[in-house]
Order: sequence, then C-alpha cells, then structure tokens
Amino acid sequence: MRPKKINWTPYILLLPSVLYLAVFFAFPMARSFSLAFWKDNATLAVHEQADISSTVIGNIPQAANVTILGTQGNLIEGEIPQGSLTEVWFHITATDAESQPVEGWVLEDRVRVDETDAETGAPTLGRIRAVRRSGADPQTSVYAEPGESNPLVTKLDAQTEVTILEQTTLEVWYQISGADRGGQTLEGWVQSSYIVPGQSDPTVGFVQRGNTGEVTLDFVRTMVSDRYFTPALITTLLLTAITIPIQFVVALVMALVIQARLKGNSFFLYIFAIPLGVSELAVGIVFFLLFTERGYINSFLQGIGLIDQTITFISADTKHWIIIAVVLAEVWRATSIVMVILVSGLQAVPTEVLEAGEVYGASLWQRVRYIILPLLKPSIQVALILRTILALQVFAVVIAISGGDIVTTLSRETYRWYSEEIRNANLAAAYAGFIMLISIFAALFYLRAVRSEQEASA
Repeated sequence: MRPKKINWTPYILLLPSVLYLAVFFAFPMARSFSLAFWKDNATLAVHEQADISSTVIGNIPQAANVTILGTQGNLIEGEIPQGSLTEVWFHITATDAESQPVEGWVLEDRVRVDETDAETGAPTLGRIRAVRRSGADPQTSVYAEPGESNPLVTKLDAQTEVTILEQTTLEVWYQISGADRGGQTLEGWVQSSYIVPGQSDPTVGFVQRGNTGEVTLDFVRTMVSDRYFTPALITTLLLTAITIPIQFVVALVMALVIQARLKGNSFFLYIFAIPLGVSELAVGIVFFLLFTERGYINSFLQGIGLIDQTITFISADTKHWIIIAVVLAEVWRATSIVMVILVSGLQAVPTEVLEAGEVYGASLWQRVRYIILPLLKPSIQVALILRTILALQVFAVVIAISGGDIVTTLSRETYRWYSEEIRNANLAAAYAGFIMLISIFAALFYLRAVRSEQEASA
C-alpha cells in the first residue's frame, strides 16, 4: 500500500503568516519584555584574580559601596576599555648613585621628559622628578616589569638622568571588598572603569555600573511609583469607559440606518465613513481649535449672545473640559470603525428573521434587542475588542488638545519615557507591557461576556 502523499500547499500558504507574526509580533514582544524585566549592568562581577579570564567569585549590585584594598596594573591588549583608569610606564636605563647600570620600569609621572624623537614624538631622554610630598619616599622605585606588584630592582635619586627605551599602558584593577545581594562579603578584583573612588577617602568607593544583567522588577516598581502613572491610568480607563459605550450606540444607529436601505443610503455611508480618512492628529488639532478661547465654540456662543466673555475650556483648572473634548474627538474619529464592523455583521443577519419579527408585531427596539444584537455578537466582540485596544492607546488626540501635560494617558507616558526628554527604553517597555496586559484582560472579558449561543454551549 502506497504511503499517503503529504499536501504541502496549506503549509506553504501559512508560511508568510508565520514569518509575519515572528518578525512583527513575536520578536518585538520578546524584546519589549526583555527591556521591561531585564536590567543590563545590574551587577558587577568580582574576579578571583586581576584577570578578566579568572574565576568569578560573585556579583556586587550596582550603586553598592565597596572598600578599595589595593590596585594592580595589567598590560592592555587591544583597545583600552572606556572609563578605565590607566597607568603609563617607561622602560628606562640609568646609572644609580653607586655608578651601577640600572634597567627597569618606572611610572610616567616620576619622569620629566627632556627630549623626544623628532619623527615619532616618543620620549627618549629624561630625569627623575623630585618628590615634594611630606613624608613620601624621596627616591623613585624601579621595577623589573611594569606594575607595582612586580619585583623591585632598585631606587633612583631625584635628577638622575634616564634613557627611555619604550613605554606601555596598563589598565588598573581594584582589589575590593563588598557585599552581594544576599549580604555575603566578597573580596576580589574588578576593573577600575566600574568603580568610582571617594574624593575625600580613596580607599572607599561605589559601583558606578555593572557588567552583567539580571531579571528585575525595578522598572515596574519605578513605573508604578512614577507620579504620572496613577493620573495616566485613571484618565485612560475613564476615556475608555466613556467613549466605548457612546461609540457602540452611535455606530449601531448608523449601521441600522444604512441597513434600512433608505433613499440616499449610499450618501449616508459616505458621510459616516469620512472620519476613516482623517488622521488622529488632524482630528485632535481640529477639536483643539474648537475649544480654544478664540475657537469656534466661543465665537458661536458669543455670536448668538449666550455669553459675554469667552469660556476657558483648555487650562490646568479645566481638566474636565479637556476630557470632554478628547471624548468628542475620539467619538467622531473612531465610531466609523465600529460602524463598518456592525454593518458587515448585519449583512449576515437573515432578512427573513427580521421580517418575521416585524410580522409578529415586534417593535424596532424589540427587534434590535432580541434579534439583531444576539445575531451580531461575533461582530460586537470584534468591534469592542478593537476599539478598546485603540482607546487604551489614545495618544495624538490628547497631545493635540492638552499638550500631554495637563491630561496624560498611558501611551503618552510611554512616549515620554522613550523620547529624547528621558530616553529610558526600559520604563517605556514597562508602560507598553502594562497597556498590553490591560488589553489582553479586556479582550478575554469581551470573549467571555459577549458570547453567541454556539460559543456558550461549546
């Protein structure tokens, strides 16, 4: 018996959709969650030795206080790490006080350069500097290799002439003692670029930044404690709670008018669909012009004699008027989307059912309540989910009407944290994830609350 041939056509047709979801949904979502819950440079790895390849004995959190026990310079191979403390050492030859030849390495700041190579600019001759600090060793130490941890060769007196053979740069490592997140004391070596020593006491310092990341709720905590978070959340939920019912009722009336096939039915459809072609920002600007002190509303009311002085609709003391203006703008702008979805749903409602209800004496309200709405539940689900998600993301209308400062929303705060004003992608991702979480819960609620009879019985 021949094996059944696999039909690859459905899988091939699904491939573009899978790729689209992976590139434009799965990857951005994963990146957003990583930004919201992963903190780069959260801890500093402490090494057993002053070597990047040595064993890591633990991690100290960022901003933790540490004690600096000592230093060590390591030869830099390649590019110098940004922010690192470095030491320049000279390889010199000289004659000591006993007329003995000396060769070794001294710190650059212990040599006053007198001559340099004309072509390369490299130092060639110099003298040992005098030590002027009270109580310091008047002689300069010469080491077998660059770095104070290497064997001491000899010491040279001030003003001793030296020949400079070459120079090298060392990266400084700090030997530190500090506590990890669990309170356990760690003692080891870290690169100097991650530690800021104290100005008054160089033996103490703090971890300026880390070099390893970790899962954290710090960004979520910062978001919740942000002074704009609660006003933004309240405003967003309030706008959603007000606009969605109004839009649904108005859209249903518009859909029933179109479904009634009155004379000039196509004209009504075109009129109702006009807002679909207008951008959110343009609508916000128009409604801002309506509500300004010299706007159309004040001009109209003064023109008909209802008011003598202009009414201030948009100010820090009239947030309720700004909310009303945003609601009106959103209702005008986005009701058409709900209307289109309901109209498409009404096309699937059998005319025989509606005619039967009319024959049996059902009023318009009864037909809407007991026939049309139950049959429209799948379309209502789609319309409510779509409009709620868009309402939770309202942005441009709020910016255009209030400037985003007097009245703010969650999407406005997301932009504020991501924009050049603050430029914190982690907090912006936390806000975006919170908006998505509310959207998911709203969608699940609608899917549960607005179910057709088939879905309820399944």
